[in-house]
Amino acid sequence: MIRKVIFESQERRIDSVLATLKENGINSIEEANEICEKAGVDPYQMCEDTQRICFENAKWAYVCGTAIAVKKGVKNAAEAAEAIGLGLQSFCIKGSVADDRKVGLGHGNLAARLLREETECFAFLAGHESFAAAEGAIKIAEMANKVRVKPLRVILNGLGKDAAMIISRINGFTYVQTKFDYYTSEVKVVKEIAYSDGARAKVKCYGADDVREGVAILWKENVDVSITGNSTNPTRFQHPVAGTYKKERLAAGKPYFSVASGGGTGRTLHPDNMAAGPASYGMTDTMGRMHSDAQFAGSSSVPAHVEMMGFLGMGNNPMVGATVAIAVALDLAMNKK
Repeated sequence: MIRKVIFESQERRIDSVLATLKENGINSIEEANEICEKAGVDPYQMCEDTQRICFENAKWAYVCGTAIAVKKGVKNAAEAAEAIGLGLQSFCIKGSVADDRKVGLGHGNLAARLLREETECFAFLAGHESFAAAEGAIKIAEMANKVRVKPLRVILNGLGKDAAMIISRINGFTYVQTKFDYYTSEVKVVKEIAYSDGARAKVKCYGADDVREGVAILWKENVDVSITGNSTNPTRFQHPVAGTYKKERLAAGKPYFSVASGGGTGRTLHPDNMAAGPASYGMTDTMGRMHSDAQFAGSSSVPAHVEMMGFLGMGNNPMVGATVAIAVALDLAMNKK
């Protein structure tokens, strides 16, 4: 398919993009697109399908990353995800928050972690706004287990039981209503309602009343990897839950990889909202740095905010889903599974 290569802030990105492509034996973005077509995958369209409001630069970044994976001769989806991360990283604007944090590589490495067998359960931690988490969860639920031997479990864990039920009903997830015993610190399942039958129903969506219940839910599901949202409730739920759970997991000698999706320049709830570059701390940024093993830049959901951090016009949570889905699609195409 012939597509005109044009994307946001192209003049600020193109040198690093072409340099990365040439390092991998690819002369242009157009050639990268041809490589993807010959491999039988369409990362441009898959990116758009994951989050309809994503920017053009996100679509072309996935084209470049996928072409790099093909050129490298990757053998499985996890290796493909890591190679896709090289393409994503090349689109970071030099000197930006995203470039400083190596966010492109981080997305590739996170997706690879989800595609490897040692990861059992992945949690999207959100405040009240789990819609972007849902976009990411849908793609992971649809694609990840096509190449895994042991199925990856995916959950959403957010603030508010009503919100969790609404998110579940809209997206066809399974709503799990819980009740937390503050005396024994035990969480019990009151009921489960599956709003579809298929891959989406395997995504469990929990709503919690507070941080203690949120942590108990993570223990119940034995979550070993999570990503926080970046909603208006950062101080009330997702960052405190991740930080508390990490402390408890480390004390118990169990693995836990915590990713903070949000943060960057001028984020909410902090007086330092006029600074610029990697030194700027918003409140969500500050809290994310306190618990995360990897930190992304910008909103979990809003493409414009992630792009403003010097990365791509796509929410961080949908980007997790897109990276997994495209890596799996390439694995299936190359290995004819």
